[in-house]
Amino acid sequence: MFISDFAIRRPVVTIVAMLAFVLFGIASLVLLKTDEFPDVQPPVVVVSLLYPGAAPENVEREVVEPVEDAISGISGVDRITSSALDSFGLVIVEFVYEKDLQEATQQIRDEIGVIRADLPPELEEPVLTRFDPADIPIVSMVLASPKRRGPELTLLADPGVTRQLRGLPGVAEVRVVGGITRELTVELRPHALQAANVSVAQVVQALQAQNLAAPVGRLTGDLEEQPIRLLGRLDAPRDFEQLTVAQRPGGQLVRLGDVATVRDGTEEPRSAAAFNGEEAVGIEVIKSKGYSTTTVAQGIREALDGIRATLPQDVELSVVRDAGVRVSRSVGDVQRALVEGAALTVLVVFLFLNSWRSTIITGVALPISVLASFIAVAAFGYTLNTMSLLGLSLAIGILIDDAIVVRENIVRHVEMGKDHYTAAHEGTDEIGLAVAATTFSIVVVFVPIAFMGGVAEQWFAPFALTIACSVLVSLFVSFSLDPMLSAYWPDPHVPMERRAWLSRVLGRFNAWFNRQADRYKRLIGWALDHRVAMLAIGTLFFLAALALPALGIVGGAFFPVQDVSEFNVVIETPPGSNLAYTRLKTEEVARLARSKPEVAYTYASVGGSGGLGGSSGAVDEATVYVRLVPRHERSRHQEEVAQELRREVKGLGGVTAWISSDMFANQKQIQVQLQGPEIDVLNGLASQIAGVLREIPGAVDVGLSTKGQKPEIEVAMDRALAGSVGVTVGEVAQTLRPAFAGIDVGDWVDPLGETRDVTVRLEPEARTRPTDLQSLPLVITGPDGPVTVPLGQIAHIGRGVGPARIDHLDRERVVTIQGNTENRPLSEVMRDFNARLPSVPLPPGYRISQGGETRDTAEVFGRIVVALVVALSLMYFVLVVQFGSFLDPLSILLSLPLSLIGVMLALLVTGSTLNIMSMIGVILLAGIVAKNAILLIDFAKWSEEAGMDRRTAIIEAGRVRLRPILMTTFALIAGMVPVALGHGEGGDFRAPLGRAVIGGVLTSTLLTLLVIPTVYDILSGWRDWVMGKLRRTAPAAPEARRHPVPGPAIADKA
Repeated sequence: MFISDFAIRRPVVTIVAMLAFVLFGIASLVLLKTDEFPDVQPPVVVVSLLYPGAAPENVEREVVEPVEDAISGISGVDRITSSALDSFGLVIVEFVYEKDLQEATQQIRDEIGVIRADLPPELEEPVLTRFDPADIPIVSMVLASPKRRGPELTLLADPGVTRQLRGLPGVAEVRVVGGITRELTVELRPHALQAANVSVAQVVQALQAQNLAAPVGRLTGDLEEQPIRLLGRLDAPRDFEQLTVAQRPGGQLVRLGDVATVRDGTEEPRSAAAFNGEEAVGIEVIKSKGYSTTTVAQGIREALDGIRATLPQDVELSVVRDAGVRVSRSVGDVQRALVEGAALTVLVVFLFLNSWRSTIITGVALPISVLASFIAVAAFGYTLNTMSLLGLSLAIGILIDDAIVVRENIVRHVEMGKDHYTAAHEGTDEIGLAVAATTFSIVVVFVPIAFMGGVAEQWFAPFALTIACSVLVSLFVSFSLDPMLSAYWPDPHVPMERRAWLSRVLGRFNAWFNRQADRYKRLIGWALDHRVAMLAIGTLFFLAALALPALGIVGGAFFPVQDVSEFNVVIETPPGSNLAYTRLKTEEVARLARSKPEVAYTYASVGGSGGLGGSSGAVDEATVYVRLVPRHERSRHQEEVAQELRREVKGLGGVTAWISSDMFANQKQIQVQLQGPEIDVLNGLASQIAGVLREIPGAVDVGLSTKGQKPEIEVAMDRALAGSVGVTVGEVAQTLRPAFAGIDVGDWVDPLGETRDVTVRLEPEARTRPTDLQSLPLVITGPDGPVTVPLGQIAHIGRGVGPARIDHLDRERVVTIQGNTENRPLSEVMRDFNARLPSVPLPPGYRISQGGETRDTAEVFGRIVVALVVALSLMYFVLVVQFGSFLDPLSILLSLPLSLIGVMLALLVTGSTLNIMSMIGVILLAGIVAKNAILLIDFAKWSEEAGMDRRTAIIEAGRVRLRPILMTTFALIAGMVPVALGHGEGGDFRAPLGRAVIGGVLTSTLLTLLVIPTVYDILSGWRDWVMGKLRRTAPAAPEARRHPVPGPAIADKA
């Protein structure tokens, strides 16, 4: 081959090329940014709509539906989901993968701008955010103190701590969780308002008109000009108290202090936080795009040491979650698996070759290929993350395969009596095309993965391209450095009796192996004589592989069960619960969690997140983050601790709680979506379906997305009576909203120089009972001047119920039946559920669809299957070019279905599921297992062309290729073992991939050595029979009769 011939002739050039790979690889490794996962950007835009004081039905009708109608016409919209809650609306727009997110966000902003005038004026400005997993905080910390309350801690946190953190490199945003924001509070006293005949609207108008500072122009002289500044802003609470809000008929002024209490206070809290049971304020840090997680997190940790020194002694600043430490540990675990796999692989090579020189010549391909792959990672713009490193750790056994086969063939030629220089030339030439075919087969398998579309492409592209690039480099090393070193650095000939004891032991092993290879010749002969039995065995194993998942013996899931030493407990209190009640129940759950010896600490946050973005302000929702001690310090798996806590939480009254391992969105695995027009019918049907799901073994945490009915206070106007005294519904609304929801009427600069809101609302004691609504004074103009009328005289105040939450899917009402699984794979639970679902008949206009992990699994697995079909097609084309035949590659591709039984058995024995990682392992197998068949068939065809009959050629190919086949198989398994063991936190995520590959390689190798030669013999025999028939039946041309042309040339092209 040209590459090997050139490398042998110019050894200096070869060495320089290898050094260049190493140096540039090290430089790329140093410059690469480190992250836990690839940079994934889902095509999702979230619209947050804050509508203070509005019930869910009002939010749906007045805000959510108009926004949905406006957005639905944008091109590229794939799916719209929305939720209407108390005072809050959320619209989540999913676009097709090809849509430019920046353009999509601007289009949504433009469409909302067109209808903004038609939306309620009380609606705050819609907030648009692009959902990005990178926006998950990399460091979360808490300020806690046994002596200080929320307002004091908030003041220490913001601006004290946050201002210092925002100045750090790579910090994009610092958020305060559970903080109580400072404000100037104006608390109205209803009885004083009634006595003074002053309305709430008058107070609001007075504050808005008399607390402002505005530029009003300038004075311009002959040679100078001076700006005019109106000093209308009030400085202190006592200044606000002197503000005139009305004037009585006798000329007496009514000041704000006469009807309200003005104080430097705080906003009414809608969230709270607690660390290990103590009141706390959380601080979350989000990194900027393009920065390394580990670098930014390390900078934050160093800054915290200085910040702690500035805090009071009774205040503790504790780090709750540190992604930098987690990323470093996760990347370190993968790197350790990579090194361990490389060491085991080299050990296998030494075992078979019994030469430390051969081991070095072969093993040198590993570091060069790995380092060179970092050049590709940097060139593609990827980060150094667990997926790219996982690709390298899995590729360890593959990278050394080419070098093993080339070196073994060179050694075989040396044993035939050739000198090392000639053996290096001829050995590489003989095996070159087969090695190239195996390598290109692996490469074309992974290229479709990198371009299969969707989020799956972003997730697995670094994994696939890293393997493809490293394998290509290993091929170049095997064709250049290996032959060159074999030619110039040969093994010295030392008699066996003079070798070291280990070499003598390995020599006896190799002699034994050669005897087994001769016995294997007889086994191949037996297989060729029992073709039907071999085909039956292969078919039986393939059908068994398909039956294991189909019958539920091997379960299926989207992600494998992981132990990452952390999980969330998501809490929901009954609709209508206030913040105090939810905090009480949250602490009960957190106390139960802390009673477990495996739990290090808990961090509770009260207040709804609103889903993928924004804060809903829902005080009946909370989350308890449970951190476990490191995995090596406890005996129980994370799942066991979570299951025990789930059972104990069920015993608590007045609260619903469930366990979530999804640290991104806290969503349940099972999402059954029921759509239809009428909410009452939907709720009834959903309750029946939820009952069916609860009966399924393994289904836990079953509930509905609606959260039931929420108690409401209804104000029904007596329009005739109200009209007779001149009161309109709009005037009542203008009084009720600031009185009970509160209204921002301006701003105020506090003594620290911070700008704070000025908020007007009734005093807390006047907002607790329905009778407070009845006595709320309304000011009307009577014959003798303004008089007050209680609201209860012109309106009926009563109790009622309304939906706590209304959800939409593609602009249609939907109720989602949700649940998780326990001790049973998701696929088995859903199979039983779908079998029982027809027992709930659906009226016309109502339909069911699957969401959650079921939908994700179907979408991603569908893409993987398409990628696998494309990969096999490309592999077939490569093999057609290699063998010059359209028929022979079919026998090679048969090795993939023969590997499936091993995959399923490995998953079954280890208790793993058929998930996204094991499916990637199946694709990886497609390129790996074909290698053995290629080596066999290539040598058999080469022997046939040399004049050997087919049967003898196949048997001889088995004897000669047995050693390199087993060497590469065991080397590959050795490289996969550390991954399959799944050591370290998060190792469970990678383990199914390694287990699937090991199981598939083992069974494929065993079956390939018997079934593939048989199938090749059968297909070749059929081809010869067909071509013989064609030659006998085809009419001979006149020239052909005089000059017969042999047919094998045509047969070779078949």
